[in-house]
Amino acid sequence: MSPTRPRRRALCLLSALLASLAGCSRPAPVSVPDGAGPAALPKIRFKTDWYPQAEHGGFYQAVAKGFYRDAGIDVDILPGGPGVLEWQLMLAGQCDIAVSRSDDIAVFVSRGLPFVVVGVYMESDPQAILVHEESPVRTFADLNDRTIMGVPGSNWIDYIKVHYHIDFRLIPSNFGIAQFMADRDFIQQCFVTNEPYYVRKNGGHPRTLLMSDSGFRPYRVLFTTQAYAREHPTEVRAFVAASVRGWTDFMNGDPAPGKALIAKVNPNMSEEFMDYSITAMRESNIVSGRPAEGERIGLMTRRRLEEQVNDLFQLKIIPQLIPVDKFVRFDLMPADLQSGGR
Repeated sequence: MSPTRPRRRALCLLSALLASLAGCSRPAPVSVPDGAGPAALPKIRFKTDWYPQAEHGGFYQAVAKGFYRDAGIDVDILPGGPGVLEWQLMLAGQCDIAVSRSDDIAVFVSRGLPFVVVGVYMESDPQAILVHEESPVRTFADLNDRTIMGVPGSNWIDYIKVHYHIDFRLIPSNFGIAQFMADRDFIQQCFVTNEPYYVRKNGGHPRTLLMSDSGFRPYRVLFTTQAYAREHPTEVRAFVAASVRGWTDFMNGDPAPGKALIAKVNPNMSEEFMDYSITAMRESNIVSGRPAEGERIGLMTRRRLEEQVNDLFQLKIIPQLIPVDKFVRFDLMPADLQSGGR
């Protein structure tokens, strides 16, 4: 990022964006059930970006069904919350692996932070633009000269403006839907898995423009420090593989075990809302990606990451192009997914 530009606190913004109307009671960490015995297994402290919800379903499925234990590791899921910065906790030694977006990690690494992506759990970002059904906004180009409530500093803002040759005004997000419900012309940033549900529950008729359809397509990724990946490759490989297994089972099988565990540790999370989020992830191919383009759960390709780095450089978000291998370890992914790294 150019020194003249303001600091982009990317993961801070990511954590804040996930603040939603879903339950907000702070749950305790969740670890694998007793089996081989925690003392017998290497422990991994895994930090999520918000309270337990369906967007973390594959991880909770892996706990509930013993996939992590089967892989030979003892995983504690440490829920996030308001103001929680996963990358700061990692640098402070308080977690081993966490979630983020691939563009955020590229930005951090370009600034000298020692992070590395080790896996993918969502092929597409669930961020979207939320409008009312009757809104004249039908494409991203239609956002020209409008006002949007969103998260200042988000990388998608510059991308949309430059890519579509438009400009718009941004007001800081308050992460609620009150203004949206009160104003038929209101436009705001949202998660396709979240706010539309509450708008409908309150009698509204929302429509969304999925951010990944704009051309800006970061992955949702698993990351750690370079040192941890270097010193614990066996544990990292096991975690990534078991997480992919958990997500595959959660999305393509019966998600009941993961949902039950989520509800247990976050009682404010209703089954109806979780079912909505799961359906939204399926319909928008959030986790599985676009089959017609060869995407599937857990796949990460060098070509797509190179395109993201190039976008960030062209937008002057990072000061220079950086090699993908500087912030990604393809060799820690399951063997059948490593072809994307070539």
